[in-house]
Amino acid sequence: MITKGDKNKARLKRHLRVRKKIQGTTERPRLNIFRSSKHMYAQLIDDVKGVTIASASTQDKELKDSIGNGGNVEAARKVGALIAERAKNNGVVQVVFDRGGYLYHGRVQALADAAREAGLEF
Repeated sequence: MITKGDKNKARLKRHLRVRKKIQGTTERPRLNIFRSSKHMYAQLIDDVKGVTIASASTQDKELKDSIGNGGNVEAARKVGALIAERAKNNGVVQVVFDRGGYLYHGRVQALADAAREAGLEF
């Protein structure tokens, strides 16, 4: 039987494998996502400088009231639109997508699609 700990270990291995190949720069930061059972988090990271340019999550004040459950596809769409808006405010249009070892499906895909629709280019 596969336990939750085993699944997370496998995800972390996938994440490290992907992180060897992609890196965020000042011109094209890394759009990193984290998915928990109750919330979604997204960050724009410049790996060269080691700084976070912008972040958004279902815990943000702007979204918290309008989202009942932060662990669904609709909440992920709102986080994707918010991170794209904050990226544009910081002058970022192109990003490198880091799915964090998660399958590109469901909430991860919804966040990415919403960010694309709001103007980010991956």
